[in-house]
Amino acid sequence: MRRVGVVVRGTVQGVGYRYCLRVVAERAGVSGWVRNRADGSVEAELEGADLDTVLAWMAEGPPGSRVTSRDVTDLPTEGTQGFEVR
Repeated sequence: MRRVGVVVRGTVQGVGYRYCLRVVAERAGVSGWVRNRADGSVEAELEGADLDTVLAWMAEGPPGSRVTSRDVTDLPTEGTQGFEVR
């Protein structure tokens, strides 16, 4: 199991990014949370075995988004359950 913090920049607010991420994460069995940040980026903490699938999706995002960068930081695991859009 692995846990990461992710910040995605670009056109990622107002395009359904957080809600689509929740669907992708839940399908992959990944837990955590996602929220918009005041600077226009999206921040998430994700935990699970299939993070690569979710991280690959995050680099592209939903239709209408344009991801210009994605920073991923390893974090200590917490055993988080469920997924929350904040």
